[in-house]
Amino acid sequence: MRGTHSLSRKPYFKPCGCPPTGSWGSSPPMNYRPIRAPALLSPPNTQAVLLAPVPQSQKVPIAQPPYDFQTPTKKIHSPEDITKFHSSFSGCNFLGFVVALSESIRGHKISDPCPESETIKTIGSILQEMIDWVDEIPPVQQSSRYGNLAFRDWQLRLSQSEEFMRRILPENLSEASMEIFSYFLDSFGNSQRIDYGTGHETNFAAWLYCLARLGLITEEDYQAVVSRVFVKYLELMRMLQLVYCLEPAGSHGVWGLDDYHFLPFIFGSSQLIDHKYMKPKSIHNQDILDNFSHEYMYLSCVAFVKKVKKGILAEHSPMIDDISGVPNWNKVNSGMLKMYKAEVLEKVPIMQHFLFGSLIKWE
Repeated sequence: MRGTHSLSRKPYFKPCGCPPTGSWGSSPPMNYRPIRAPALLSPPNTQAVLLAPVPQSQKVPIAQPPYDFQTPTKKIHSPEDITKFHSSFSGCNFLGFVVALSESIRGHKISDPCPESETIKTIGSILQEMIDWVDEIPPVQQSSRYGNLAFRDWQLRLSQSEEFMRRILPENLSEASMEIFSYFLDSFGNSQRIDYGTGHETNFAAWLYCLARLGLITEEDYQAVVSRVFVKYLELMRMLQLVYCLEPAGSHGVWGLDDYHFLPFIFGSSQLIDHKYMKPKSIHNQDILDNFSHEYMYLSCVAFVKKVKKGILAEHSPMIDDISGVPNWNKVNSGMLKMYKAEVLEKVPIMQHFLFGSLIKWE
């Protein structure tokens, strides 16, 4: 986080929902007590999530000419549409791409050397440029502490940045800009509501998936996609959340991981699989958070939550506290993947904003 924006500038935080104790295939610690009444209530699909298979990685097929690039549109309006999406090739392959990204970072620190293609370097420089915009567009003085109106100026600059796509696309794929820019635009929050949530985060993953479909991101890039690109994206979004006091988009109750993000918990738990010393319970060791959060996304997320929310972790973030009782990171990661599918990709209020075009087809 850049030094000019301290964590003392607190946005409005509301809890968001995930399932209760037991959803991770293990019992909570013996001394654990649910703090709030809603924590005792199980969502109706908890058992289905537990019994669901762990999503598997898939190879992304490269789109072949003749191309039919188009402005993508929204297609999901009902639970039936959600079912249709997940039974389609596009739905399965997109989730498989997320799983493949997770597998690519397994056992690696953020700083570990990895191949960095020109595409990866270009995306990183674009995200850094967007971080610099925050310094150029300071928050305005206003009576409400929530949803700083300066975020709309930041978003206006974003809407005028289609040139970013031309930096990434080779000349023979230049027409793809009209399609992939729509995903990019929807990856950084909503300018009218001044909010951000897992739907926007999913659009960023969809944008990366589109680049993979175009052959601009390959499997050799996947580790760098997580450790260079997604880490930089997370840095940008944390800054936007804090400086412009973004509202969490869609809050479901106390059983939340993070008010805004889900994917860094997936990637971060994969990083820690088979770690010699750090176990899920290690999140309660402040020295570990202080010394290793810059290398492990999961620890970074926990450290961020503890900085912006006051009080006991078990009270303001019982889901994170609950997961710390799971015996190993492999179970945490598989549970995260199942939860991402169930609580993000299968939720109509989130996926009704998902876009479909020629690269992610509505079949």
